[in-house]
Formats: sequence, C-alpha cells, structure tokens
Amino acid sequence: MLDRVRILAQVVESGSFSRAARALNLAPSSVTRTIDSLEAQLGVPLFKRSTRQLLLTEQGEYFLARSVRLLEEADQLVQSLQPLHEAPSGPLRVSVFESFGAACLSPLLPEFLARYPQVRLEVELDNRLVDLDAENVDVAIRIGRPADSSLHARHLLTNHSLLVASPAYLARHGEPATPHEIARHNCLIRGHGRQRQHWYFNQGSQQCRVAVQGNLTSIGGTPLLDAARAGCGLLLLSSWMVQRGINEGSLQRVLPGWQASPYESRNDEIHAVFRGGRFLKPQARAFIDFLAERIPALQDGPS
Repeated sequence: MLDRVRILAQVVESGSFSRAARALNLAPSSVTRTIDSLEAQLGVPLFKRSTRQLLLTEQGEYFLARSVRLLEEADQLVQSLQPLHEAPSGPLRVSVFESFGAACLSPLLPEFLARYPQVRLEVELDNRLVDLDAENVDVAIRIGRPADSSLHARHLLTNHSLLVASPAYLARHGEPATPHEIARHNCLIRGHGRQRQHWYFNQGSQQCRVAVQGNLTSIGGTPLLDAARAGCGLLLLSSWMVQRGINEGSLQRVLPGWQASPYESRNDEIHAVFRGGRFLKPQARAFIDFLAERIPALQDGPS
C-alpha cells in the first residue's frame, strides 16, 4: 500500500494525473489504475470526480494527511538501514538561467561530480521559465520565489548590483561624480528595449532615480558584460557577474559610495526551486545542499 500512497501524494502535489505520471516516470494509465486500486482497497472515493479541478474528497484529505506521516517514518527507517558511506546516485536534471549558470553554477559542477560520482547530471542553461513537472526537471535555479504554490524553494543568494565600466571607457568619457551625471553616458541596459529604464541610487538618506539610455539592451547579462569589458558603456549588473572583471582589472567600480539597483524597492533573491518536498530524490537533495553550501561564498568578494 505504501507505493500506492506515494503515487497518491504525487498526484495531489502535481495537481493532475498526467503531471504526476511525468514526475514519477510512469504511464498515465498506470497512475490512474493505482489510484483506482487504492480506492477499491480502502472502499472510499479519494477524489471528487464531478469537478474539472482535481480535488480530494473529505475521506481523501483525511487519509492523505495521516498516511504522509507513515511514508516519512518508512523513509526514515529505510535510510537508517543504509550504509553510512552510500552516496546518492542516479539521474538529476537541472535548469538554470543562462548568466548565473555560466558565471556561478558551471564552475562548481566538477566539484559536485567529484563528491557524488554516481550522479548522472543533466544541466540546461536557458532563460525561459521551465515547467518542472512537464519537462521532468528536478531542480531549477530562479530569481524570486515561485508563484506556483506546489513548488518548494530554498534561498541561495541575495543579489546585489554594482555599477561598473572599463578603465578605457572612463578614460574616454570621464567618470561620473554623481548619479545624475549617468544620464549623459551610454548605458548598457538589462531588459526590453521598448521600455523606459531607470536606475536607482541611495546613500544614507539620499535617494535618486536616473533615466538611462544606451545603444545595447539585453534580457541576458552576458552580452552586456562583454560590451562593458570592451569599453562600450556603463553597466549595472549583479555582483556575481562583474566581480571577476573587477578583480582582474577589466572593470572598475563607478560611484562606489552609492548603492545602486535596477529596481526601486526590491532585491533579486536567487532560489533553488524543486517539487516533491516530502519525497525529494537523494541526488536532488544532495545537489541543493551543495549549492546552499558553496554559492553564498560568491558574496564574499570585495564590495
């Protein structure tokens, strides 16, 4: 019965039989038969069949709430019997937005694979918002918390932005002494070109908003970073993207006494997003724990 209860829990968490089937790598018909068999065994309906939305009956809610604790206890019992040296193994599919993946995640992957050599890792660098259930993704690295309440999130990094430019650009155009002088500079802008962009600055009690414009706009940060290094303009970008350039001398801080942000009232928190919080794959849990251990060190560079 425990295997049937696991499938029931996944159906409820996924919100549909088909998404649960993809998450479990089973055929949808197999999931349906399992739920039918569980209902027959219990002698009660678990789902309300007359509504388009997948809803548990009162008996279904009662059964799932109590059986989940049994599953957790069973998992703990099985884990306690495993050899302490046994490492996570098996496939792990990860999706991460391109700039963070290239700058931060990719350099850490050899260390993770050396620590867990039996994990078969598949990484997709893409700026689109993937559907974890539909695309069978185990862990996604995203900016912000997920709007989907069925997903879980673990905080990895608080994003801070730095205003930078190449020494060559500043030698040609001069270094702004105040935020308002930025308006006369060519700015490399993250976002959509049709939208009017502002950068926000604060220093103690002083706050200001500066309208910026420039000849290069990109949703992803990598083209902007390359252009800034080549001397094309001022750039306001995440510290984890520009810190290496600062350390190497290809970029330098501009207005270091001011805190700068592309947003008026928010920070970009970076999270590991995943499904199956109660029954997370061991390799997925190991990967998330590894990221939580290693990624915060990215903020330890000079500010």
